[in-house]
Amino acid sequence: MKRGGGIPAEALLDLRRRLDQLPPRHPERKSIIEGAIQFYGLSRASVYRALQGQLRPQGVRRADHGAPRKIPRGEMVRYCEIIAALKIRTSNKKGRHVSTARAIELLETTGVETPQGLVQVPKSLLNKVTVNRYLRLWGYDHTRMTRAPAAVRFEAKSSNALWQFDISPSDLKEIEQPTWIDPHRKGTPTLMLFSVVDDRSGASYQEYRCVYGEDVESGLRFLFNAMAPKDRDGPALQGIPETLYLDNGPIAKSGIFATVMERLGVLVMPHMPAGSDGRRTTARSKGKVERPFRTVKEAHETLYHFHKPTTEAEANSWLARFIDRYNAQPHRREPHSRIEDWVKNLPDAGIRQMCSWERFCTFAREPETRKVAGDARIQVGGAFYEVDPDLAGESVTLWWGLFDNELFVEFGTKRFGPYKPSGGPIPLHRYRKPRKTASQKRADRIGTLAENISVPKAALTGMEDDELFHENVVQLHSQPFVDPDPYGQLAYSNRLDALKGISEMLQKPLSRLSQDDLAFVNALVERTLDKALIKNDISARFSFVRLRSSKEIPEC
Repeated sequence: MKRGGGIPAEALLDLRRRLDQLPPRHPERKSIIEGAIQFYGLSRASVYRALQGQLRPQGVRRADHGAPRKIPRGEMVRYCEIIAALKIRTSNKKGRHVSTARAIELLETTGVETPQGLVQVPKSLLNKVTVNRYLRLWGYDHTRMTRAPAAVRFEAKSSNALWQFDISPSDLKEIEQPTWIDPHRKGTPTLMLFSVVDDRSGASYQEYRCVYGEDVESGLRFLFNAMAPKDRDGPALQGIPETLYLDNGPIAKSGIFATVMERLGVLVMPHMPAGSDGRRTTARSKGKVERPFRTVKEAHETLYHFHKPTTEAEANSWLARFIDRYNAQPHRREPHSRIEDWVKNLPDAGIRQMCSWERFCTFAREPETRKVAGDARIQVGGAFYEVDPDLAGESVTLWWGLFDNELFVEFGTKRFGPYKPSGGPIPLHRYRKPRKTASQKRADRIGTLAENISVPKAALTGMEDDELFHENVVQLHSQPFVDPDPYGQLAYSNRLDALKGISEMLQKPLSRLSQDDLAFVNALVERTLDKALIKNDISARFSFVRLRSSKEIPEC
């Protein structure tokens, strides 16, 4: 019998067992407690306290777990912050940085300068294992310090409010008969997939192009085709978008691309470089433009193992059919297809129509500063361009056409042109010649099944029940294209230039005209500055005068 001490564990368990067998307010519970009080010589509160603490969970860690014992917690936190800062400051693009042991060595030997002053640690005070443990415990490890914050997803409110533009290499790599081959480069051009995706509906437009990289010319040609109307049975992605979102590659950095998009009224939003906004990875993609790439490569290009396209046009015809079927698939969250969502959410004003290819070519021009020769001519690649005589000997800005051989000249605030080659060989800006088809080694087919396996060509060229994938033609409400006329090709800049142009048409000064003819010319110039209207009215009025050809009429 134990007097004046605690109750043994075995007796406490037996006491708990006897009490659990009785209801909470049974009178015998009191007699059992009284017996334990008399036997062990304890108070009533001590017995109940022992019973209450019996079922309480006991901690498996020390009471001071998570707190350093060698130095105060505040100093340890300060040292962990400095070591974490050293790792971030010494990190490179490959993720290499100083180790914890090297950071501790720097703190012990030379110290680290901080805004609060020099911090130096006595030797043997910090241990690598201990510091690493507290770095992970308190969240100062390098992984958490460099982790990007959560991504923010966005979505346009209406169709054509935002297009995402991207380029990806095709799994086919190259075709047997590419459209063109650059003789100054090695090898054949790579077959690339160009794609735009409407951010609201997910409707896509894609094309194959043989290129030697992300060049501006191919990108602009593709964007023109994407914005132009499509000759298809049902609705298709078209129109000029309000905003274009793309990566910060060669196309986005091109001045020609920026100029063309400005003429079309498109806001270009390139990705911000990584690290330009703190730890946030600003070029993370959310799959709106990458998902169609993967779908094409897995559901369409895998069939190229059976039938390969031989030309770029054939590959694009097969791809266009697949894209129509892709746009007819269900929207990511709406109860209708992607193309139906695009039509349903078009702005009230309608789509902005794309201009003609001829007007689009006039926007794509690259500037170059040159000095005009004394004979008012400029030589480029063996061709001579005769410019305005007033520009002889002046340093001017030449605007070369990316898709044509016309030349505009800018001097001060005035633009002159267009000028075409006046003599010598016409420059060939791109050489084309038929490429010899390279013999491809084919591996021996393994097994009889592999030798006979095939799919019908209709899987790529179209099936008889193609009508299931086409919808009724929808009349789209559209806006006419607003031509900015940046080079003054459609209208004279002012009244004086219009009078000068009329004088050149008539091949004599206006002062030699009669009073009626001069009044007619003045009224015509006051009424309009449009070059085509002025030319028609002057031709009708002065039909007896042989007008100069359009190539000889100066554009002021």
